[in-house]
Amino acid sequence: MRAPRFPFMPFLVASAAIVGTALGSQYLGGLAPCELCLLERWPYYLAIVVAAFGFSARGYAAPRRVAMWLLVLLFAASTCFAAYHVAVEQHWIAGPTACTGGIGQASSPDQLLKMLEARQPVQCDVVQWSFHGISLAGLNLIASILLLGYGLVMARRGDRS
Repeated sequence: MRAPRFPFMPFLVASAAIVGTALGSQYLGGLAPCELCLLERWPYYLAIVVAAFGFSARGYAAPRRVAMWLLVLLFAASTCFAAYHVAVEQHWIAGPTACTGGIGQASSPDQLLKMLEARQPVQCDVVQWSFHGISLAGLNLIASILLLGYGLVMARRGDRS
């Protein structure tokens, strides 16, 4: 089976679409991101830059190979971030204290006020929106796994050629 002529294009298009959708839902749809949602965007921002570099380095095998393996690492990290967020949303594990959990442990009004001031306005362990029961973090997990798999296949093909 032949490798795609432009193996970086799916990363570029998918990453731009995912970031565009996230920003659109935030600024046009009013869906405020939590702390983990913002963290999950970083691999996509970096992937756009790396994929554009890899795409523009046609004819140069070594930089393209490095770019492809960087994309694999970025989407491995993205998969971990998304899996962590899904686990926090499902209450399988505890999330960051600033954006999860209750405030019932306060022993005084002053301590309660401090806890409320430290708390993020959008909770990481609350699903704000879902599609057929899959949260945005879950959709990100699926996208990250698919892009990671594609990257691994393309990186292995590049190493053999």
